[in-house]
Amino acid sequence: MSFIKTTEQSSKYNHLEKMSITEILTNINTEDKTVPNAIEKAIPQIEALISQIVKNLQQGGRLFYIGAGTSGRLGIVDASECPPTFGVPHDLVIGLIAGGDSAIRKAVEFAEDSTNQGWSDLKEYNISEKDIVVGIAASGTTPYVISALEHCNSNNIPTGCITCNAGSPLALTAKLPIVVTVGPEFVTGSSRMKAGTAQKLVLNMISTTAMIQLGKVKGNKMVDMQLSNNKLVERGTKMIMEELNIAEEVAANLLEKYGNVRNAIENHERT
Repeated sequence: MSFIKTTEQSSKYNHLEKMSITEILTNINTEDKTVPNAIEKAIPQIEALISQIVKNLQQGGRLFYIGAGTSGRLGIVDASECPPTFGVPHDLVIGLIAGGDSAIRKAVEFAEDSTNQGWSDLKEYNISEKDIVVGIAASGTTPYVISALEHCNSNNIPTGCITCNAGSPLALTAKLPIVVTVGPEFVTGSSRMKAGTAQKLVLNMISTTAMIQLGKVKGNKMVDMQLSNNKLVERGTKMIMEELNIAEEVAANLLEKYGNVRNAIENHERT
């Protein structure tokens, strides 16, 4: 089935090499401003996917992101930030990239063209119907991602996707597709730009909303965050001070005693 791959269409700008730095920056910024509006149109799709993600996670399942290149790296970034931000296990949200971990830093040639490796990578995690898999591909044509979702569909594993081309094979494969049509890139075909920004913003929405729904935020605070550096210890202490209206020293002692903000607040409230 043919479709218009807008991410590959020619840029609206020409002779980029003749532009001044100011002109380049201004034009990139002009294009970037269109991304949030494109995402707004996809909010109903985003909501539908998040609802399924929350349901599966509540029932003991896991969330998998799977992609290639920039898309795969963005999924890994989002997955890796969930444990320190929300205090969840490292195996709750998992990011997979075509070519394996070495592809995070350096492109692995033709890894994205495999029609069986994506499913093989998922099977290494003993994936089941309890889990949910979100394919990420700006073009919506990446074989590694599409074939993985096809196998998931055949095995009754819920699937979603984030893509930037309407009517793409990926959007038609995923049961819960998210399509954010950002149009041509400033540099023709450079989907790490607007398309990548759109994917990152949507991933922020997915993980943040899902974790809030799972009770990992209290008020507007990250009460389950891991205290992995001095900045976060100071932030945690301030949260406790504000929540309990107590002195800094008392809050710091509570945080040290109970290990995280939530436990400190809940245990103090019981006394």
